[in-house]
Amino acid sequence: MNDLPFEHNIPFSYFSCAAGRTVALYTVVVTLIMPFLLYKYLDYLPQIKSLSKRTKMNKEEVPLKKRIAYMVDVCFSVYPYAKLLALLFATIFLIGFGGLALYAVSESSFAEALWLSWTFVADSGNHADRVGTGPRIVSVSVSSGGMLIFAMMLGLVSDAISEKVDSLRKGKSEVIERNHILILGWSDKLGSLLKQLAIANKSIGGGVVVVLAERDKEEMEMDIAKLEFDLMGTSVICRSGSPLILADLKKVSVSKARAIIVLASDENADQSDARALRVVLSLTGVKEGLRGHVVVEMSDLDNEPLVKLVGGELIETVVAHDVIGRLMIKCALQPGLAQVWEDILGFENAEFYIKRWPQLDGLRFGDALISFPDAIPCGIKVAADGGKIILNPDDSYVLKEGDEVLVIAEDDDTYAPGPLPEVCRGLFGKIPDPPKYPEKILFCGWRRDIDDMIMVLEAFLAPGSELWMFNEVPEKEREKKLTDGELDISRLENIKLVHREGNAVIRRHLESLPLETFDSILILADESLEDSVVHSDSRSLATLLLIRDIQSKRLPFKDKKSTSLRSSGFSHSSWIREMQQASDKSIIISEILDSRTRNLVSVSRISDYVLSNELVSMALAMVAEDKQINRVLEELFAEEGNEMCIKPAEFYLFDQEELRFYDIMIRGRQRREIVIGYRLANAELAIINPYLKSEPRKWSLDDVFVVISWGE
Repeated sequence: MNDLPFEHNIPFSYFSCAAGRTVALYTVVVTLIMPFLLYKYLDYLPQIKSLSKRTKMNKEEVPLKKRIAYMVDVCFSVYPYAKLLALLFATIFLIGFGGLALYAVSESSFAEALWLSWTFVADSGNHADRVGTGPRIVSVSVSSGGMLIFAMMLGLVSDAISEKVDSLRKGKSEVIERNHILILGWSDKLGSLLKQLAIANKSIGGGVVVVLAERDKEEMEMDIAKLEFDLMGTSVICRSGSPLILADLKKVSVSKARAIIVLASDENADQSDARALRVVLSLTGVKEGLRGHVVVEMSDLDNEPLVKLVGGELIETVVAHDVIGRLMIKCALQPGLAQVWEDILGFENAEFYIKRWPQLDGLRFGDALISFPDAIPCGIKVAADGGKIILNPDDSYVLKEGDEVLVIAEDDDTYAPGPLPEVCRGLFGKIPDPPKYPEKILFCGWRRDIDDMIMVLEAFLAPGSELWMFNEVPEKEREKKLTDGELDISRLENIKLVHREGNAVIRRHLESLPLETFDSILILADESLEDSVVHSDSRSLATLLLIRDIQSKRLPFKDKKSTSLRSSGFSHSSWIREMQQASDKSIIISEILDSRTRNLVSVSRISDYVLSNELVSMALAMVAEDKQINRVLEELFAEEGNEMCIKPAEFYLFDQEELRFYDIMIRGRQRREIVIGYRLANAELAIINPYLKSEPRKWSLDDVFVVISWGE
């Protein structure tokens, strides 16, 4: 009797479950067939065809199936997470559809069927114990779908990882740094610039330099690795991007950099300066503002005012071409000055520093000059005059509160004022500077700023001097170019221009020139080859060797002439005697762009050289570390004001006189000069900011001194 109700309930439960499984089976079949029907007859459905007027207009041109496929494609392209969401939906659908199918063909409950469906999706081997044809077909189908889904998942994960790695490899990730130096652009000067910045940061254990250029990150890192010099703790981070795009600038933390260096591109001067101007405009558009100053390498002096106008007070410009042109002339008139400038501009030896020393307040500059055992004061930054830097001030100037002292020292933490040493303040008979004599100078090649170089020569040379211009530019075209450069040839009073046309690498053309009669020969990096460092240096080196060979064959057969009319203090010194015999009559200054070519020239000892890219990189690094130094360099490179020169020992002492370096500095002040170094007669290099300034030594008249002097 107790079992009877249960027996009567069995048929009802059984038929209820059977009906549910039948519905589930039909649902599965319809779900499988429906996509195929929709795909085949989608374009024939009248309800869909009349959705909108735009659809009616385009229905004959583009079928609805293609429009849906296009929308799916756009969705996957525009939304980065669309693929992941589609995969998630496919997984849920497969689990639900598989559970429903298993529920229809097996005796399991629906919840149990869903769980089995998940296990088949997650592990394709779980269906091996299924019994019956229906359950096996469904389980195999669900397992196959699971394998496909997991394969797609692995593909998405692999693509995401590959994309991230490619982003890191290509330099697209963000740089999270502050107080770093940012270099925008890529040029042949970058290697020298990184070396100088590494040396500058050595005292603080190294810094961070970020390079942003339109090159592949791996290529940049490989090129930097090929430089093979010790970065001394400095990290160099490369990123690929354009400095003209604000998003790329933000990527390298431009607003947090303490200095930004904009390198000139390898294009011609006008294109390079135009690009620099666009970069400066991009920098001024940074919303967060710039923390540091911007050092812009310019190619043409005429374009400098426009960049300063756009950038304002944050901009410091270094006109590379103009700097090298002026330096070549100074080195031609004073042999050996190139090595001195390399020491001053680079961070390896002595360089300029500006610092405040409260203990010097109230002291005369004449006393402050000898108060630093490990540095040489050169000027004062006057606080009362808006921070103006006065180079080589009067001895009577009294340092006031807020004034800072400009010195030449080995590093910013290697010097400090000490007690005043005992010096000999006796008067030394002032020897007047020797009169200037006419000089004969040869320019081989044509530079963009040759008109500016002629004006500098006009300021330095004595009346009656000759400037021979030997290049491939036709004479009529030369006059037009000089006139376009605002040079009035008729107003030249001290020099006379002599034009010769020819190729500087053809011996026959060079032999037509009186090479043995020139006091100085300047081999210029020709304008036509300035875009190619290798070709330009090859041409300069070939010209140098040809000229020296022609001179060596002519000079022994010439009657012995009197020594060059150049100042006797230079003519008998070792600055010229270290060259080969052919160089005794003239000085050759070669404009060298590549440091590797520089090594060849220096080993041959046949030319006093100027290394353009090296010196410009040094100047850029120095201004990047302290923008105030740019005012000092601008004055020293100008034709007016103070200048760096080499003076003979007879201006300061007698032969074999025993003096301390401090004594020579005091005697130099009688000539309104600051003596910063010397070169002994038997030495190869000059010593700037010498040690042991208070120890006496014997000096020879063959020694020479490096001074900062007021130009006349």
